[in-house]
Amino acid sequence: MRANIPKGMGGGPQNMQAMLRQAQKMQEDMAALQEELDSREYEIKAGGGVVTVKINGQKEILSIDIQPEIVDPDDVETLSDILVAAVNEAIKRVETTNNEEMGKITKGMNMPGMF
Repeated sequence: MRANIPKGMGGGPQNMQAMLRQAQKMQEDMAALQEELDSREYEIKAGGGVVTVKINGQKEILSIDIQPEIVDPDDVETLSDILVAAVNEAIKRVETTNNEEMGKITKGMNMPGMF
């Protein structure tokens, strides 16, 4: 029994080659973008600007700057909370930016395991 495939569906070798070229181009674009995203640096402020976290696109903390007025030996817990919030926001910003930028290339395609 033969399946009747409508013209234009299935495409044949030329269509498959075009799809493979398109996938390869997308993969190259994504690799270039990932390299650029990894080299980006972000600066996140927390606690009204008393704590500044610098992070790169690989989610590595580059520095943490703490303004002296927030340092209270009797209230270390507040400083700790601000640091946690700043680091979490920094990581979230990197992930959000990376996802948005990659989404521009993949246009919402879901291809688990391909990239």
